[in-house]
Amino acid sequence: MSKVVSLQAKQINKRFHDPVTIHVLKDVTFSINSGEFVSVVGKSGCGKSTLLYILSTMDTDYEGDLIIGGESMRNRTDQQLAHVRNEKIGFVFQFHYLLSEFTVLQNVMLPGLKLGKFPEEHVREQALDKLDQLGIKKLADKSATQISGGEKQRVSIARALINNPSIIMCDEPTGNLDKVNGQIVFDIFKELTEQFHQTLLVVTHDPDFASKTDRIIEMEDGRIIKQ
Repeated sequence: MSKVVSLQAKQINKRFHDPVTIHVLKDVTFSINSGEFVSVVGKSGCGKSTLLYILSTMDTDYEGDLIIGGESMRNRTDQQLAHVRNEKIGFVFQFHYLLSEFTVLQNVMLPGLKLGKFPEEHVREQALDKLDQLGIKKLADKSATQISGGEKQRVSIARALINNPSIIMCDEPTGNLDKVNGQIVFDIFKELTEQFHQTLLVVTHDPDFASKTDRIIEMEDGRIIKQ
């Protein structure tokens, strides 16, 4: 069975002009298959986070092409890109960015309501299902301020899953967690790829985390040196 490509970067180059021109990403080319668990590693300043911003369609000022779900992201309007982000990409960050005035359930529902594809009751059911899948359904009605750091990161994973995205992109998702909670998050990611065929792209500084993923993309000075 041929593999389905979830995301493809084709000769991506990025330059910052401030005031001297710095060539930050140099001919970055790779693809990620559907259901693959890939980590991106490299020293600080090698271009990992810059690459993630481009791959997530947040930064459109680059040369080359980005293809998500078989469609090029070039020459799209901001509105079209926002729709792609909402529908096709889930985000998990080092800092969970939960809204403290909302409950856990309301936080998870937000991207689903924003997408506007399904009625609120359906989004609610989906959110409860995701919380259940991550073993934290009992926290649904708690305020986001009443739960632990590890639980907050699990809530942010549930929120990333709410629209059933084709790819989840993570920026240092275990960077703020202790070893035990870091392992819990890794196990969740592993289960998402193995049981639910979710595609994961994780930028990480943690060599132990990276070593357990399906594939490591290593960057140095804006280039991919191993993949």
